[in-house]
Amino acid sequence: MAKAPKKTAAKKAKTTAKKVASKSAETEAAKKAVSKKAAAKKTTTAAKKAAATKPAAQKKTKQVKSATKGGKKVKGYGGGSVDVVMSVDQVAKEAASIAANAPTHKELLKLASNEPLLTINNLRAGYGKMEILHEFSLEVGRGQSLCLIGPNGAGKSTVLHSIFGFTNIFSGKISISGKDVTHLTPSQKLGEAGIAYILQDKSVFPQMTVEENLLMGGFLKNKPVEAKAAADMVFEKYSRLADRRDKPAGVLSGGERRLLEISRALVMNPEVLLVDEPSIGLEPRFIDMVFEILSDLQHKDGKTIIMVEQNAKKGLSFADIGYVLVSGETAIADSGNDLLENPDVGRLFLGG
Repeated sequence: MAKAPKKTAAKKAKTTAKKVASKSAETEAAKKAVSKKAAAKKTTTAAKKAAATKPAAQKKTKQVKSATKGGKKVKGYGGGSVDVVMSVDQVAKEAASIAANAPTHKELLKLASNEPLLTINNLRAGYGKMEILHEFSLEVGRGQSLCLIGPNGAGKSTVLHSIFGFTNIFSGKISISGKDVTHLTPSQKLGEAGIAYILQDKSVFPQMTVEENLLMGGFLKNKPVEAKAAADMVFEKYSRLADRRDKPAGVLSGGERRLLEISRALVMNPEVLLVDEPSIGLEPRFIDMVFEILSDLQHKDGKTIIMVEQNAKKGLSFADIGYVLVSGETAIADSGNDLLENPDVGRLFLGG
């Protein structure tokens, strides 16, 4: 009688163990099913993303191919498109190859109508011991305008600096009306040779009045009354400045400041104006005004103008003569209008 309960207990334990084992198996199976489902879902999501990305990538590739097909119509900055995008090094390399056919002295003289006022012969000049200009020559006639263009570092501003006496001259000669002025100081260039240098923007004295700024331009006059008379002549010529003669120069607009800088150079009544970047820092509406003033000085007052201008198209449109400088030498020289039509000049320096 005592063995029956033992058998029953053992039987119950065995049944319970089977149930636990069965439940564990079901749980493990459920976990595997969930894991498989999650993996399937992940694969489906990745496939969808790949499918969505592929058309966009294909579209982008097509756009790039379309933009560069045949090397044409590549988008550039500034809104608009250009036929060819060239690196600075490539421009310099092609420009150097053009320089192999540099103009002769006879051709330079012809552009100056064979009656030059200012002549530069085989000038070698630079800063310290560094030579920037190599055997550089220039001819410009009385009442003519000449614009220098070319890549950065070509020596354009160095030409102006050399004429006015800001560089070291290693060899060569600069003359006006046959007089050698190569080694004159800047003060002598202004006072004796009639050469005035109009600096780049921001050369006015903002705390001084417009009239005081003009009088600074006449500091080489023998008597203050002479400088005052010269300033009054400027005010008669330019009413914009006359209306503001007692105002601080710092309140002038960009165009008016540029006018003041040009006018200050006129106080000494120079024959030659060296103009460095007349349009730099100006709003478009003032650029035309400045070039109209320079045109007036050339054609009405007979001034000879040598200019460096970052806006090559504007400078060449204005000038009678244009020089293209490359590595301190003249690569091309022609009339301003002909340079505008020159395909090499257009491609390398005028944006196509």
